[in-house]
Amino acid sequence: MGGTAEMATQLWCVAPGRYELRHAPLPPPVEDGLLIRSLVSAVSRGTERLVLEGAVPPSEHERMRGPFQNGDFPFPVQYGYQSVGVVEAGPAAWRGRIVFALFPHQDRYRLPVTAAMEVPEGLPPERAALAANMETALNALWDSGAGPGDRITIVGGGVVGLLVTALAARLPGAEVTLVDVNPARADMARALGAAFALPDAVTDEADVVFHTSATASGLATALAAAAFEAKVVEVSWYGGHAPAVPLGEAFHSRRLQLIGSQVGSVSASRRPRWPHARRLAKALTLLDDARLDPLVTHVVAFDTAPQRLPPLLTGGEDALAILLDYR
Repeated sequence: MGGTAEMATQLWCVAPGRYELRHAPLPPPVEDGLLIRSLVSAVSRGTERLVLEGAVPPSEHERMRGPFQNGDFPFPVQYGYQSVGVVEAGPAAWRGRIVFALFPHQDRYRLPVTAAMEVPEGLPPERAALAANMETALNALWDSGAGPGDRITIVGGGVVGLLVTALAARLPGAEVTLVDVNPARADMARALGAAFALPDAVTDEADVVFHTSATASGLATALAAAAFEAKVVEVSWYGGHAPAVPLGEAFHSRRLQLIGSQVGSVSASRRPRWPHARRLAKALTLLDDARLDPLVTHVVAFDTAPQRLPPLLTGGEDALAILLDYR
């Protein structure tokens, strides 16, 4: 007779604006598999808000699937992809290690060794949970071709926008400006080595522009900030929403380039040499920067997530990174 199955608690999105906790048995252990106890997981305010709204378009249902997702879009679905935990069981060399995994919000889970990435020693779990966001920012910087000395404008001061700002500001001689409607982002921009501007103060002098606000007004600001033959990198994902794209006025006369950047594929400029695992490992090392700690603005106890997450995701509070805490 078999023993009683070990159980896990999972966060499911079950209807527009509604989460619930569900209990499910863990799969049996396998050779070279890990049992991980979650410490924290990060909630993507952009992507997971669209999931919560049921705004993932049917054309993207398969492409949007997470590696270990349960259920199907639109509902019910167990989603998420930024988990940090400690290895409780598995090969001896892995036990006790802190790892990052592209796993949904769940308190304990099993996965193959090949699906776990060790967190560098000394990197706090709270910062490590932003690894997928940092991958997005790094990929966008590669897509842009930005280099030393460039004038770089980032429109949208959310988590990804601030991470792009942090990376761009490390380029020697780069003149980096974060643009956001919220003046409270100014201090954070300056701490990362960048200037700050409100949208109405933007001038058309940027060599490279990143748009991360997922709003039509932000996209218009990004296009307005671009200089002659500059590149505008659209990092936002709009789901089923269809923003207006202002291609009139000076768009053609300035010969602007508008390109899409998406983290699912490694940037073409790096793809021959950079598998996804190498990019993720680099993203984790790039998070070794204490100036990024203020990006985590809300920590929510996992067992209160069904009540606390919906208002945070739908804009009731000025939230940046939201973490679920399982401890």
